[in-house]
Amino acid sequence: MKFALSFFSILVLIIAGTLFFQYHAYSSDLEAGGGSFHYSQEIEIVYRENSLDIRQHFKNLPNQKVKIKWPEKAVNPSCFIENEKSCDRLSEEVSYFAKGEIKSQSVSYIIPIEGGLKNKMLLQNIFATLINGEASYSIVHISTDSKVEGQWVTGLPLVGQQKLALVNYVMFSGYGTVHDVYWQAGGLTPQEKTPVISIYAQQAVSQDFLKALENIQFLNDEHIAIIQEKSPVKSHDDRLLFLPTLTVEAVEQEVILSQIKSQFTFEDVPEWLLEVMASYLVNDVIGTDKAKKIVQTLNDYMTASQQQAWQDALKNMGDEPITLATMDQHLSQVLGTDVKTSYFTLNAAQEQGTYPLLFEDARSVYVDGTQREDVHVILYEGQTLYTADTLLPYLGYSVGEGEHGYYVNSDNRTFRFPQEHGFYVFNQRRYSTISEPIIKIADRYYVEEAWLQRLFLVELRKEDKQIQVSMQEQQ
Repeated sequence: MKFALSFFSILVLIIAGTLFFQYHAYSSDLEAGGGSFHYSQEIEIVYRENSLDIRQHFKNLPNQKVKIKWPEKAVNPSCFIENEKSCDRLSEEVSYFAKGEIKSQSVSYIIPIEGGLKNKMLLQNIFATLINGEASYSIVHISTDSKVEGQWVTGLPLVGQQKLALVNYVMFSGYGTVHDVYWQAGGLTPQEKTPVISIYAQQAVSQDFLKALENIQFLNDEHIAIIQEKSPVKSHDDRLLFLPTLTVEAVEQEVILSQIKSQFTFEDVPEWLLEVMASYLVNDVIGTDKAKKIVQTLNDYMTASQQQAWQDALKNMGDEPITLATMDQHLSQVLGTDVKTSYFTLNAAQEQGTYPLLFEDARSVYVDGTQREDVHVILYEGQTLYTADTLLPYLGYSVGEGEHGYYVNSDNRTFRFPQEHGFYVFNQRRYSTISEPIIKIADRYYVEEAWLQRLFLVELRKEDKQIQVSMQEQQ
């Protein structure tokens, strides 16, 4: 037993030492003073009965006070004496590392697992992190009793695994951090590893599938583990993906969307917006029918130079929180018109189908001298349109959709506008038209500007910052 444990310890030290020696040149220039910083880490996990015993070694710490954020379930957080200086900077209450020249510190803690390991168990946010710090490189060792058989998965590349006399051992290492660890008993095994993805499945994957994966353009090189699972886990680390079936399309879409979520910050946006953004960043339309229709609409309208400018704008969003409003703002700037668009905002409000690409006149609208914020003017397919539902009531009409068209009525003037029939009815008399006075776009009705003046007897005066709508004196 002592020989097996000694052999296991020596193996861990050799592999870890080699990896960190190779990484030293990369990490030496990552230290940032006084604020945010990068560090590297090595994590040793031993599963004993109903808990994970964790030793975490932080490397390349900055010469500044660094607060520690412990996992919520952590028990007995304390120093781990790896050498005579491995705890010199750790505060008595183990809440921070004090300022100091020593770059490596070690801690230990326990994560209880109620009832022990269970098949298909996802252990989330189980590692300590450093406030304002980002792990640039991570190594994870996991050991279990030799009787506990199964597969561990993290988002890091798998380096190797061994079955020894007393323990089963697995090791992962790679750039970036790690938050979650997944355990599955049974036949789940690593099938293929590329610089970007690792695939874990019950059965071997085809060579045609693997060859097709080589042609996918991903957003970055951060590694992701793909686990074939009929009942995908809904909430998980961005570096773990659970797919019921392994197809090229599913892998491409889910990996890219996961990379989008980790690379950018989104605030209250629908999933299709991420798909639209991803389509432009990888030059390949992916996602739902709605996302594909939106991309097609934009591409049909944009010139080649505008498409390139739009793609560049998306790439350069950086740490800026991405909302529907910011997407509309960037789109308006790229299209370079004198008006703005709320294309993404309108599509978010449109549950079924898509909303067309409209441009809005930014000028305020006044009706008989009073500003009316709910009246909007849009430009659509060469026409200037006013929101009929909000404008016409200010002119003394009741409006509404009926069985045979759109109805506009006042005390002595009544209109009915059938959609796309080439006529309208005024005071029970039918008049033929070449164009439509009232147009329905998505779920809203608009009145065309020339018809507004002709039928509803108004005068328009357009100025730099406002549009004046006034009633004519009726004879």
